[in-house]
Amino acid sequence: MTKKPSTSTYDLIVVGAGINGLGIVRDAAERGLTVALVEQQDFCYGVSAWSGRLVHGGLRYLEHGDIPLVRESLRERELLFRVAPHLVKPVRLIMPFYSRNRRPSWMIRMGMIAYDVLSFDKSVKSHRILGKNQVSQRFSGMAREGLSGAALFTDGQVEYAERLCTELAVAAAEAGAEFYLHSTVTQILTDGDSGARRVTGIQAVKANGEKFTLRADLVINAGGPWVDRVLHGASDKTAVESKRLIGGSKGSHIIVEPFDGAPTDVVYYESQTDGRLVLVIPWMGRYLIGTTDRLFAEDPARARCELDEIEYLLTEANTLMPNAHLTLGDVIYTYSGVRPLPYAPGVSEWKIPRSHIVFDHAADGYPGLHSIVGGKLTTYRQLAEDSVDLAVKQLGRGTKRPVSKNLPFPGARTADREAFELEFRSTARLDADTVDRLLALYGTRAADVAALAEASPALAERFDPNSAAIAAELIFAVDAEFAETIADVFARRILLAFEPGHGLAGLSRASAILAKHCGWSATAKKAQEADYLAWLDHLRVPGAPVEKRSKARKTSQKTALVSSTK
Repeated sequence: MTKKPSTSTYDLIVVGAGINGLGIVRDAAERGLTVALVEQQDFCYGVSAWSGRLVHGGLRYLEHGDIPLVRESLRERELLFRVAPHLVKPVRLIMPFYSRNRRPSWMIRMGMIAYDVLSFDKSVKSHRILGKNQVSQRFSGMAREGLSGAALFTDGQVEYAERLCTELAVAAAEAGAEFYLHSTVTQILTDGDSGARRVTGIQAVKANGEKFTLRADLVINAGGPWVDRVLHGASDKTAVESKRLIGGSKGSHIIVEPFDGAPTDVVYYESQTDGRLVLVIPWMGRYLIGTTDRLFAEDPARARCELDEIEYLLTEANTLMPNAHLTLGDVIYTYSGVRPLPYAPGVSEWKIPRSHIVFDHAADGYPGLHSIVGGKLTTYRQLAEDSVDLAVKQLGRGTKRPVSKNLPFPGARTADREAFELEFRSTARLDADTVDRLLALYGTRAADVAALAEASPALAERFDPNSAAIAAELIFAVDAEFAETIADVFARRILLAFEPGHGLAGLSRASAILAKHCGWSATAKKAQEADYLAWLDHLRVPGAPVEKRSKARKTSQKTALVSSTK
């Protein structure tokens, strides 16, 4: 459960619990600062969950000449391979050479050489060039017309970005950070007049309507695409007067089941429509196809995949893989997120820089307030280091250098990962597929989940007929990982939300287990279920036949009903 705050006054308050905010909180807490994290929803609720889930060096940033960002990304990618190997793993990518491409093959070859040079400290394979026949042998479904070969190279993948964020939070809490989740910042507080004012904290409101105030010497606004909304506050009267910082760009993905000719590698493919780069990514036993890139000025919470985006991605996928014949009916769900890019009017969203900025609002007359602009999942740790370095300097306290840069994540704390897995498989009194699941999601912390099931056999029960998940994971999510709602649990801890049935077959049983453990009333239990069903709108497939959607929902609800009566 969420740790009960011990104070309302801190050295530092961080607003926003995406990958960047969590990285800052962990780093600051480990350096000896007292830190509070305030988040309107939950860890990894926003854009951190809606990416392509690749931990990459930013090959395309070479095209824009951003060499420092590519080097930084490659260095941080390598670090994540070492400190979070259970979650961040090397993956091979293939980039085909087509005569119709806007980027000639020589340009891609030069880019690959530069990529290898800039990743001189890597532990993974360097690139190699494949001939046409080699490409077809490796990826038989790829269109052959105009194909002359491909580049094969290595980057990283984090299938479960939500788990990466959760473990950052666990590490931050171990260092003393305190969390205020499901709490929306309504006002940034200041003392003094316009000539001598200083930011002194925040005012926020919990989901139940309760208001509270936190004080700090420094506030860091890491709200991602919500950065400007945090600054503006609940009304003009309470707003921080600042120039617009975020020019959000929406990226959408579609998810499909395996299909004829599907690749085993990630495919990095130049769009035949507009020259953008499209990815086909093996993910959780299915395929993630994305992404789009369009300016988005609405509330980021309202970002959804639109029908024309689906059609664009399907067209590109079918051009690359002619035997796939993917249609709208093959899309099992979608998702969209808004990238927190710098506001750059007149600049194509595809060309807006991806590097991060720590903006000090002292320039606007608001000392004691920083805002984080830009950044990406791969480089979150360097962003956090840069942010906390400035915080330590201005506060005049705290360790000057990061403490845990090279230390394993909570789920990777073992001297011998292979030996741990072998022992866990031989000793855990759980089905083999459940053991596989626990190791994949929790790493060495799988032993903690299994210990709950060992202590209480009822927690070894499978609550969803379509999943190897066990009841102990529900309790672990609440007691050890700060989940407060069913949506927190399903979407950002145990990840059943991203299975084709979204965990609906086990929803009733899971909510009953959680209600008993958390002391929810029947009304509260029903509200929790309704909130999760409402959250699933993030994954909607616009334009899908009504009868298809209705049939799927009825099937899931019927299965859930049968499960709950067993």
